[in-house]
Amino acid sequence: MSELRHDPIQKRWVIVSTERARRPSDFHILEPEVHIPFSPFAEGNEDKTPPEVFAIRSPESSPNAPGWFVRVVPNKFAALNAEGDLGRTGVGVYDQMNGIGVHEVIIETPQADLHLPDMPQDQVERVVSAYRRRLQDLMQNGRLRYILIFKNQGTAAGAALSHPHTQIIGLPVTPKTVRQELISAQEHYLRKERCLFCDVIQQELAAQQRVVMEDEDFVALVPFASRFPFEIFLAPKRHAHDFSRVSDADLGAFARALKDALLRLKHTLDDPPYNFVLHTSPATETVPRRPGYWQTLEFDFHWHLEIIPRLTRMAGFEWGTGFYINPMPPEDAARYLREACL
Repeated sequence: MSELRHDPIQKRWVIVSTERARRPSDFHILEPEVHIPFSPFAEGNEDKTPPEVFAIRSPESSPNAPGWFVRVVPNKFAALNAEGDLGRTGVGVYDQMNGIGVHEVIIETPQADLHLPDMPQDQVERVVSAYRRRLQDLMQNGRLRYILIFKNQGTAAGAALSHPHTQIIGLPVTPKTVRQELISAQEHYLRKERCLFCDVIQQELAAQQRVVMEDEDFVALVPFASRFPFEIFLAPKRHAHDFSRVSDADLGAFARALKDALLRLKHTLDDPPYNFVLHTSPATETVPRRPGYWQTLEFDFHWHLEIIPRLTRMAGFEWGTGFYINPMPPEDAARYLREACL
């Protein structure tokens, strides 16, 4: 019988349709083969992108030249403009402001066909180190309230270029999805003086039904109310609210856990298209700032990464209700991922 499951973080319901349960091979997505003879992100094409804002490169190399390991550049086709005033205004019952923000691309490697799960460990560490550095810098921008790091891997996941890259968008508002997480975390803390995410992690570790991988520092699990088949929630086991403050040791542990999770998806589902998003603390240095703006963040929020394989599509029911229908029970998905031969 199908089940209705509720997510205490996003306050949403999911239908886990156990009668539709399938094996991983039934979710195979045939990605169209796209041959791109030229990559503007490849080493040697540095003049084809805007000037870099950050790079990890060999000591003898020069900015905007070959010799880099990871390179961060403004998005040439940015969704938001870096310059200008917000110009907040009301239009009747509506609110409006100028499209001010930041849109950057983290080019993960000089090699056009080397993706995160297949990279050497030290290269994955360089990539996530670039995540941390850009967060640190952008959170000081007084106009930005939230900085989202996200990755689109594969055409079905929205990637326009196959060269491995991640994107960063800095917004002058807090997105609805993140805001709901923040509200849920704050409400839980005010009632119980505990972190909601820590409570979820401890309960999942005790049950072990949906745990995919755990080590001393991180845990990857399939959420109890997963929206999509083989969705993965990856988080530090120790409480931490702000990814920009992660230590070098924890950054290395995160890189290992991320590589492990992506490898399990690759081997279980035959290299599926996927998205991932990093949810961390919002920027608290915005000007102006409302009184009491997320004052308990340090205690109630818990940064995490959500990985979503693009195996099913949203249709009329999902759009009309906000519910999701997941044909793969999370317990089965976790078992398949645990058993993946790495």
